[in-house]
Amino acid sequence: MPVLTRLVPSPVFVEIRSGALDALGGILADQRLSASGRIAVAISNGSGAVLRARLEPALPGADWYNVDDGSLDSAVRLAEAMRGGHYDAIVGLGGGKIIDAAKYAAARVGLPLVAVATNLAHDGICSPVSTLDNDAGRGSYGVPSPIGIVVDLDVIRQAPPRFVAAGIGDVISNISACADWELSQARTGEPVDGLAVAMARSAGENLLRHPGDLQDQDLLTALAEALVLSGIAMNIAGSTRPSSGACHEISHALDVLYPKRSAQHGEQVGLGAAFASFLRGERELTGLIVERLARHGLPVTAAQIGFTEAEFTEAVHYAPNTRPGRFTILEHLDLSPSAIRDAYADYVQAVNS
Repeated sequence: MPVLTRLVPSPVFVEIRSGALDALGGILADQRLSASGRIAVAISNGSGAVLRARLEPALPGADWYNVDDGSLDSAVRLAEAMRGGHYDAIVGLGGGKIIDAAKYAAARVGLPLVAVATNLAHDGICSPVSTLDNDAGRGSYGVPSPIGIVVDLDVIRQAPPRFVAAGIGDVISNISACADWELSQARTGEPVDGLAVAMARSAGENLLRHPGDLQDQDLLTALAEALVLSGIAMNIAGSTRPSSGACHEISHALDVLYPKRSAQHGEQVGLGAAFASFLRGERELTGLIVERLARHGLPVTAAQIGFTEAEFTEAVHYAPNTRPGRFTILEHLDLSPSAIRDAYADYVQAVNS
């Protein structure tokens, strides 16, 4: 008998609205996560620390933990500090680095995590992956997705515009990632999950064509929803495939080769998506991606994030090493460094024309 339905892993609740932060205590109680208020709150020394004073009266039973940075060491220290606390849940309050550290720590201690985002820099607010700095540069670690997502649009408006724009680059890169997945299906026979592709690509297409600017509430809502959809798409696929293709391989290569100089994740993957689309011969899509990235102040050339042509060429050539076994346009073309340099020069000329 055929299986007619399947379970789709997703957050139990998603709150995206103005004023959501002030309702956090009530949200946790209403969702039956913590009626007692026994929660651990992981915060950064930046936005999280600023919001602590505002939230403490609404979370009287909470214990607060400062997380130094988005490193594996910080995530492990957080997990060890929370052991024995008899908490109902963990709240990760801050940007992507803090939420990724909190996701990893929650997985180690076996507690559900609620992600409370103070910016929208990347899809880590809902993804089943923690990206953490380690001794080798930066690594990705599989973790359970957050059980709940809270995004207060009033808080997001106060975030540096660069961190919000980076999220747009991350979501738009879904379009390139899905194209790479479908290329792999055609060339290698790799199975493609159509539902995961539909969710990830729809999220990217919505941001690619959205007319709003970074202060537009409708755009911020669309971005937050798109980041959640991207995370759910990865859960459905059981991997990062619907949101990570050549675009992310290039970004990971920049992180590995130039760890002290890499830009925002969303900035790098947005550029990677534009160049990967160019390599696939999708000139119209490349133009649309470049126009939308530039509209929000995101880089469209390597020089705009501080890399020379030679450095970007080296990163693109190294990129397939970052995800062994993953087939994208980079693996398909298998370009030499000189061919990559020539293709990038053609890309820059097309961008500037």
